[in-house]
Amino acid sequence: MAENQPFDTLRLTLMQEVLPVGLALVERVRAGGPAKVVEPFTSGVSDPLRELRDEGEPAAKDVRERLDQVSPGLGNPVMPVQVAVEEPSAEAVEVLEEGNSLEQDEQQLHEVLARITQRLRALEAQLELES
Repeated sequence: MAENQPFDTLRLTLMQEVLPVGLALVERVRAGGPAKVVEPFTSGVSDPLRELRDEGEPAAKDVRERLDQVSPGLGNPVMPVQVAVEEPSAEAVEVLEEGNSLEQDEQQLHEVLARITQRLRALEAQLELES
């Protein structure tokens, strides 16, 4: 996998950075010709490439999704991840060794599910605020 990493990095850069800018430039050529292409560079925008990237991102996303339909991971490259298993805490080991009664286990389960539900609602509220 290590020898493929430079190619994966290149492909990711092409898909995430170059493709949106290129598609924005193509659309600008169609819409207004060369004058429209140089507009972001001459208008005094602080980061013209970022503006073009943002402008072309919806079209690039569509292209990446179509490539993924042809071959999964082609348009949106799969990123390698590292997974680490955490040893259970002493408290968790005690709970497992105690051999709680069925009622205690059910009560603990309900408490955990209530916490999960509360956190999911907070996450959903946060996501709604951001969109």
